[in-house]
Amino acid sequence: MTQAIPKKVTFNEFIAWYPENSEHRYELHNGVIVEKLKPTGEHSELGGFLSFEIGLQCRNSQLPYFIPKECVVKPFRV
Repeated sequence: MTQAIPKKVTFNEFIAWYPENSEHRYELHNGVIVEKLKPTGEHSELGGFLSFEIGLQCRNSQLPYFIPKECVVKPFRV
């Protein structure tokens, strides 16, 4: 039996595909879209902490940015 190799998805394709107002959360891992559970407990606390710290740094640096509750982050190396 031959198995098809799925096409890798680029970051821009992932953003265009990403469903708005979805009850699910998705991440892009090495070109593959992965459905993830919404964070709870310590993961949720860490997300809140990071949002606060990044927001505080933007404010202190007088940068015109903010961190929305739901967002997509693209690492520099992608």
